[in-house]
Amino acid sequence: METIIPNYRLDLQGEPCPYPAIRTLEVLPELKRGEILEVLSDCPQSINNIPVDAKNHGYEMLKVEQLGPTIRYLIKKP
Repeated sequence: METIIPNYRLDLQGEPCPYPAIRTLEVLPELKRGEILEVLSDCPQSINNIPVDAKNHGYEMLKVEQLGPTIRYLIKKP
């Protein structure tokens, strides 16, 4: 199994919805081609927003994993 090492981490744990999804979309354009953003959120709604928003804006969703109450997203700029 390949280990994905993100270039940046955005820790949004404790932030209320929909802030994690909004903040993620603000940060993604700052990535360079091929860079990976790790987003951590404990907002349950983010599982519905972040993957869809990232894909709709042309980013690649590499991984979504649940770690207790925290959801970890790995998003790549193609």
